[in-house]
Amino acid sequence: MSTYPVLVVVLVCLCHMSVAMEEKKTYIIHMAKSQMPDTFDDHTHWYDASLKSVSESAEMIYVYKNVVHGFAARLTAQEAESLQTQPGILSVLPELIYQLHTTRTPLFLGLDKSVNIFPESDAMSDVIVGVLDTGVWPERKSFDDTGFGPVPDSWKGQCESSTNFSSAMCNRKLVGARYFSRGYETTLGPIDESKESKSPRDDDGHGTHTASTAAGSLVQGASLFGYASGAARGMAYRARVAVYKVCWLGGCFNSDILAGMDKAIDDKVDVLSLSLGGSTPDYYKDSIAIGAFAAMEKGILVSCSAGNAGPNQFSLSNQAPWITTVGAGTIDRDFPAYVTLGNGKNFSGVSLYAGDSLLNKMLPLVYAGNASNVTSGNLCMMGTLIPEKVKGKIVLCDRGINARVQKGFVVKAAGGAGMVLANTAANGEELVADAHLLPAAAVGLIAGDAVKKYLFSDPNPTAEILFGGTKVGIQPSPVVAAFSSRGPNSITPEILKPDIIAPGVNILAGWTGAVGPTGMAEDDRRVEFNIISGTSMSCPHVSGLAALVKGVHPEWSPAAIRSALMTTAYTVYKNGGALLDVATGKPSTPFDHGAGYVDPVSAVNPGLVYDINADDYLNFMCALKYTPSQINSLARRNFTCDSSKKYSVTDLNYPSFAVSFPADTGSNTIKYSRTLTNVGPAGTYKVTVSSPNSSVKIIVEPETVSFTQINEKKSYTVSFTAPSKSSSTDVFGRIEWSDGKHVVSSPVAISWS
Repeated sequence: MSTYPVLVVVLVCLCHMSVAMEEKKTYIIHMAKSQMPDTFDDHTHWYDASLKSVSESAEMIYVYKNVVHGFAARLTAQEAESLQTQPGILSVLPELIYQLHTTRTPLFLGLDKSVNIFPESDAMSDVIVGVLDTGVWPERKSFDDTGFGPVPDSWKGQCESSTNFSSAMCNRKLVGARYFSRGYETTLGPIDESKESKSPRDDDGHGTHTASTAAGSLVQGASLFGYASGAARGMAYRARVAVYKVCWLGGCFNSDILAGMDKAIDDKVDVLSLSLGGSTPDYYKDSIAIGAFAAMEKGILVSCSAGNAGPNQFSLSNQAPWITTVGAGTIDRDFPAYVTLGNGKNFSGVSLYAGDSLLNKMLPLVYAGNASNVTSGNLCMMGTLIPEKVKGKIVLCDRGINARVQKGFVVKAAGGAGMVLANTAANGEELVADAHLLPAAAVGLIAGDAVKKYLFSDPNPTAEILFGGTKVGIQPSPVVAAFSSRGPNSITPEILKPDIIAPGVNILAGWTGAVGPTGMAEDDRRVEFNIISGTSMSCPHVSGLAALVKGVHPEWSPAAIRSALMTTAYTVYKNGGALLDVATGKPSTPFDHGAGYVDPVSAVNPGLVYDINADDYLNFMCALKYTPSQINSLARRNFTCDSSKKYSVTDLNYPSFAVSFPADTGSNTIKYSRTLTNVGPAGTYKVTVSSPNSSVKIIVEPETVSFTQINEKKSYTVSFTAPSKSSSTDVFGRIEWSDGKHVVSSPVAISWS
């Protein structure tokens, strides 16, 4: 009998302990602004009271006012669930972690011939590009403000003084620098200031690279160890730059990203560039999409990287239709390296190695898998190579798992003299150049297999590596990068993504002074510029080009600017051949390249644009059957879809066409409606439709539209009729309107699901 009360006490204690020990996580809480009780005179007080109703100890990490009506806070799962039931709460969403999507391009894009198109006017220097990334290294010449006039009166931002960063480091070029770390620190603990600066300073390099790509100043004599030498400049080199550090060693937390976007809107940026992404939740759960919607309403174009998960299908990040989603292509520059085997055969690869060469002599060649006691030894991972088997030799390592430059460090640490880095099937023939720490060349799958065949058949294999410097005029170019993420759009198949591709392979731009070009702690080299690849590099190209168009047409909406960039993009080479995909060696499709490769000179004078406003996007949400609270979470206002109105995602005035037919039906017709706005001279435009598959009928009505004045609008419809999937595969085509001077081109992608 005496044991019963004791048992009760123990159970009660355990219960309290489990509650006390329950893990807290960060949540983004979306509030219905219009539902604030009259007893509160300030929304922040209402937010605080709502939070205290479920947790006396919880504190708000951030209060948002532009991108979200609401706040971020640390809660247990039980507290979050309880908060969700409180009046005025639209949603309580758990924190997500996003990741970074990691000089010849102005010439390649034709900007050297465009002085009259993009005049160095006050209008151009009034444009401010906001970059959300890892911060900035302000001392770089890319942020020199020589020749710049006063900061625009519209600018409301700041330059924050903090660790290793003074407000005096901003100038008339770098007009603002802020950092956001509360979300990161509440989850992972205090920033380790021995490893990174708790300030806008960029200790990673990624942010300096993207900011200088978008709008870096003109710098003569730029290069990386002599590679890619010449004048470096951002796309909009007369525009201003504002940086918002939201990414840290542990990633980019969406509470910090939202805070950065919130402040950028307050600061009055004109373009926002985000070379980062993550999972692909519905738009009303995606912080970047939510922040981008608020920015769009303020007239700010938001450019985001598509991701580096290609060539897999459905691999895109940042798919919301109010975001400009950017994939990656090459330019016509390469950094060749040559591998010569003892049997006399030669293979071409790439490298940015700039140290002592191997003195043009043959050295013993060994396969890493044969110089290791672990099953994954072929990958040259840390501690896997046997020094006695690699000393003084060239080691062939397979690509995969660990970083390419780290493999070279592993070879060097084990006493190897050089490295051949061989692509596997996952990477095919795509070659990305790296500033290796030892003589090394990366080769494609075919060459790698040939080298292995020689290695395994010759009793005394030898090899030599030679470096070819910088070569330009490489053809074919551009090609779609294999790593560039691909469509179709996994959330809304009727919206074609990516929107466009831009230079993203082997791009030279500014770099941090905190780490070497490889980013490895063991790399003690320091450089002004670095060459890296990723859709992280293509995104700021488009951000800068959007700033250029904005400078020429300050009255254009974000959708109009994106439309101009998309409808003037190209998908064929000058010889008439189709744009190639390096992943397959075959013509790329709109799921790979979107509208095509960006052509900024044509984008300034597109003739017609497809404009979209906030109400159009709200109707799009109705077509997706979003609930009033889901729409409110995204749009920050009450909006109820009209039950008597028929909404369709095919009516969103997008500059491209993605048609998704159900696979289990017979012949089917889907109709799309579009509206063209004239931004050029008066004229008559006639439509042409190209589709290589005659089984799909595409009918445009009317076939001719005439414009007599600027900003005049004309609508048309497109009917797509197709058989069932059993008799067809994906079909691609184009719809083009032309007045003889302008060609307004839209890609068509037809699939069956």
